[in-house]
Parts: sequence; structure tokens; C-alpha cells
Amino acid sequence: MSAPRVPLSILDLAIVPEGGTGAQAIRDVLDLAAAAEDLGYRRIWFAEHHLAAGVASAAPAVLAALAAERTSRIRVGSGAIALSATSPLQAVEQFGTIAALHPGRTDLGLGRAFVPPPKNETPDGAAPEGEPAAVPAWRRRSTHTQARDVDGLHVPATPAGGTDDEGFRKRLARRVALIGRSRAPESFRAEVDLVLGLRAGDHVGPPVGPGESATVSPPAAGADFEVWVLASSGGESARVAGELGLPLAANYHVSPSSILETVSAYRDAFRPGSLSEPYVLVSVDALVADTDADARELAEPFVDWVLSVRRTAGGAVAFPRPGTTTAWVDRDPAEQALVRDRIDARFVGSPATVLERLESLVRVTGADEVLVTTATHDPADRLRSFGLLSRAWGQPVGTRVGSSSASVTSAR
Repeated sequence: MSAPRVPLSILDLAIVPEGGTGAQAIRDVLDLAAAAEDLGYRRIWFAEHHLAAGVASAAPAVLAALAAERTSRIRVGSGAIALSATSPLQAVEQFGTIAALHPGRTDLGLGRAFVPPPKNETPDGAAPEGEPAAVPAWRRRSTHTQARDVDGLHVPATPAGGTDDEGFRKRLARRVALIGRSRAPESFRAEVDLVLGLRAGDHVGPPVGPGESATVSPPAAGADFEVWVLASSGGESARVAGELGLPLAANYHVSPSSILETVSAYRDAFRPGSLSEPYVLVSVDALVADTDADARELAEPFVDWVLSVRRTAGGAVAFPRPGTTTAWVDRDPAEQALVRDRIDARFVGSPATVLERLESLVRVTGADEVLVTTATHDPADRLRSFGLLSRAWGQPVGTRVGSSSASVTSAR
């Protein structure tokens, strides 16, 4: 008998299809949460995206709370809260509130604060000295300029594209201003430390008067939720997750060229904390249909969807209908180069085809869990994909969902 496979989970963006509405996309994603529980998925997380015509997942805490009310076993959470728009205190209070009603199955995933990238970043994706270092994940350059295959896993080259285009930067700055990135985040380590301190109930802040201390936050202190760190490179986020002994969500589906560095940096930095040993969840974009040909047909609009993010700084467009976009082979080579990493790292095909690639992903990265995201025009195709994948993977159905690892400690 073969060894059991690692658990599968879901990351959803509440995709708005061409001709659809955000309201319907939100209703669809809540239906997906209920179905995911029945299909045996361990957790469902909701992304945070703003001002994107094709994505309705702008309030992950609200979606997680609504999904928790519709389910009884599956874990719910964020993938991730962006600490540029939400303060650590707000994040802890939001998810502490959810956990008060749904203890033991709530996840707070944290992502680094985003700032518009500096011009002329150095080749490794770091900023020039004295400049802010946050750069969009897909624009971070790794040391790998050529695609390569590692024991069956395709690791694409980092896509070409700089951050110096003035039009791109102006459009991005307008979006950031409208989103309201008015707070000045501290270092990521300080922000995560604050989250952990608020949850532990031992962060009371500076005195507010003679002999007086600020009070803790009631919904945050002692709240029963897991804290996760999401990382797209081997930089600060991966290191902080390791140093604090937190579980890591490593981003293969958006930044596949740096997946091995991300996981390695986390494991190298790991010290016992919330966990006594590392726990790695790896994200992947997958689309399963009955046949490879059917899956490829459903997947064709994904190219335009990714292009809309990478070319315009305006966020994803409404997801196009199959049969209305240009075939990959007929596209301009410059367009292909801009999105090739996402296309080549997307697992598309029949259950057998996708399983083979998933097995390679788990083997090469040593993933303890896989987080699957699926983009389609028709939500029924997305739900069917998750169903085909779950049955082929052999997920246990209807079992109570536990924490990330049996080795959780009381260190924090």
C-alpha cells in the first residue's frame, strides 16, 4: 500500500468572469467552501486584492467568517492579509473574532507590506542602498536566467520586465493611494512579532499614564488561530517565518522561479517556536478536466488574465470566456516571455497528468501540504476541477481538520 499523500487545500480569489458580477463571485466562492469541505480539502484561504475587475476577494477576514458559518470542519483563513492596508492589530482582532466562534480552524496568513518598487533595482531583486526593498513577486529576479527541470519539477526562468516604466509606476501609485496605504509599516519581523504578542496577550504597549499600562485586545489575547507567513522569495519573509518557528506558505503559483530558494531559506532559518519543526505549504495553480484537451481549452483565457496584471498595473481583468482569446502559439513573443513562467508552471490536464506534476512538486520541495488555486470563467468548471483532483489524489472525505502539524509547541 502506498504512503498517504500530503493534504490538499484551496486558495480562492472569488474570480469575476466576463459578463459576471462581484456579488455573484462572492456567492460562488462560499458555495465552493462548502463543497471543499465535503471533498476533504484541509483549508480554504481567501486572497486580498483590491481594485481588480476580475477579483472580488478584497476582504479575506469577512470571507473567512462567512465561510466558517457555512462549514463545520474545514479551516478558513487569509492568503494573505497585506500589511500595507491592514495593521497587525486589526488583523489579529479580525481573525481573533472569527476564532472566538470557530476555534481550532482559523488561519491568519500574513504577507509583507507592499510599496511601489524603486527604480533600477539590483539584479537579485534588492533595492539600491537606502531605497525600500518591496518589489512585486513576479518582478523579483533570481539567479536563474534559464528554465530548468529538477527531478520532474519545472522551475521556469524569472520573467523579463523591469519596474522603471514610468506609465506602469504612475498607474501603480494611483492604485496604492486609492487603496489607502497610509500607514508606515515597520520591518516585517517587528510586524509579525506584534501579531504574536497580541495573540499571546503579553504585548501591552507603552505606558499611557503614570503607573498605567495600555490594555490588551480582548478578541486577540489567547485567540485560537494559526499564524502563517507567505513568501515569494528567499528573502525577509521566509527568514522571519523560520526564525519565529511559524509555518510557511511558499508561493510557486505566482513566483515559480524562486520556489526552491524560498523553501531552502525558510528551513535554513528555522528555530522552534510555534512549531517544533518546519512546516511548508506550497501553492500551485492547477486546472483539471476529464481530458488534457478539455483542460487546455478551459485554460486558454488564463494568458490574457495574467497579462492584464503584468502589463497594466491595473489588476486582473474579468476572466475571459474560452474561445475568445488568442491561442498561445499565435501570440507575440514579447507577450509569451512576460507570462511564460506562469503558463509553464500551471498544472493543466487530466487527473493523471496533473497528479504526476503534483507528485513532482511535493517530492522536490518537500511540501507538507499543497495549496491549489484554480482560475476558470465558469465557476462550475472550477468546482469540477477541485472534485476531480480530490478524488484522484485520494483525499480523506468528512474527517475533522486539525492543526498544521502535530508538533505544535507552547513556545508562543
